[in-house]
Amino acid sequence: MANLEMSLKEAMAIDGAIGVALVDYGSGMALGSLGDGGEMDLNVAAAGNTDVVRAKMRTMEMLNLHDNEIEDILISLTNQYHMVRPITTPSGRGLFLFLALNRSRSNLAMARHQLKRIELALEI
Repeated sequence: MANLEMSLKEAMAIDGAIGVALVDYGSGMALGSLGDGGEMDLNVAAAGNTDVVRAKMRTMEMLNLHDNEIEDILISLTNQYHMVRPITTPSGRGLFLFLALNRSRSNLAMARHQLKRIELALEI
């Protein structure tokens, strides 16, 4: 199991990583974040992506998709990928990892794989 600081550092080692945050989607607050801050305000990203997660969960509820869970949400921008990965471990319910990637320097499939591995090893 990895602690938060180590997990954030591991996420920043993913090719093309710009910033990463562990976010409580009940409050929209980042519990921890890492990135240079020059390209993105991770606190704003945390709060904004909380709305995305909440909206998707409401939609799934309205569609009666009770036997499904969100694995990840991908937002493709012109120059970036934004990945949202809800924590599935019992101690991480209500939290998600947000990862911003430089689109030209990242491999999306590998980033998804690595973020899943980080999420499963994260000790909260």
